[in-house]
Amino acid sequence: QVHLVESGGRLVQTGGSLRLSCAASGRTFSRYAMAWFRQAPGKEREFVAAIRWSGGSTSYADSVKGRFTISRDNAKNTVNLQMNSLKPEDTAVYYCAAGRYMDRYYPSEYEYWGQGTQVTVSS
Repeated sequence: QVHLVESGGRLVQTGGSLRLSCAASGRTFSRYAMAWFRQAPGKEREFVAAIRWSGGSTSYADSVKGRFTISRDNAKNTVNLQMNSLKPEDTAVYYCAAGRYMDRYYPSEYEYWGQGTQVTVSS
């Protein structure tokens, strides 16, 4: 069992930066691939980034590649998303998710979810 709590979302201006954090509880956290998804109003939840349990492999959606960086600290049971050069289209609720396998891009492929944190980018 893994319990996830996101934090760090807020209002930021276009071009700004933000760092989201996800705190996980559960002794098996280090065995899971971790990912960030986001959901904008009226849209489906979409994949943003993922990181292997070891932290040695990452993947990103094309829309955020080069601007966002995912990282994890298994000793602290945290996964972070550094977001730079933010755009209004990045506005969404951001969710942290845990799954057993890397290279999974659909919400149904992840077992555990946090409640989300709101990111709003003003133009």
